[in-house]
Amino acid sequence: MYNHAPSEYDCPICKFILRGEESEHNMLDDIVYQGNGTSAFISPKWWPNNPGHVMVVPKMHYENIYDIPNNLLSQINLTAKIIALAMKKEYQCAGVSTRQHNEPAGNQDLWHFHLHVFPRYTNDNLYLSHDQAKYVSPKLRKPYADKLRRSIGKI
Repeated sequence: MYNHAPSEYDCPICKFILRGEESEHNMLDDIVYQGNGTSAFISPKWWPNNPGHVMVVPKMHYENIYDIPNNLLSQINLTAKIIALAMKKEYQCAGVSTRQHNEPAGNQDLWHFHLHVFPRYTNDNLYLSHDQAKYVSPKLRKPYADKLRRSIGKI
């Protein structure tokens, strides 16, 4: 009812998480967690002062918060908590923020439900630097993924 993906949409998250297809933006090495119906991976797009942020997604395709089953939505948040705890330990960040967008007016631009988990630092201007976000290479993402995987294994 509240879906906006074009009819021919080939979901990049489904290609990556469900089918294991790598692309210029998503590499299997980016995955830091596979859980009960959820996956988490280092985002390929970074804000200038918040490197290594993570996207938590359902393993099944749901476009937005209106579609996703309640039990899976709960699992997404539990996964976000695991990621947040690992970020606090490994990134030495001052805090953590989560963001989730729905529909074009809500700034959704990827038609697969996803929850961002951002490491936060004092005066990082996360919400003021959205237009400065840039795609980063797998080489830059790898150390962040390695740190989080190491820490998540101990949570």
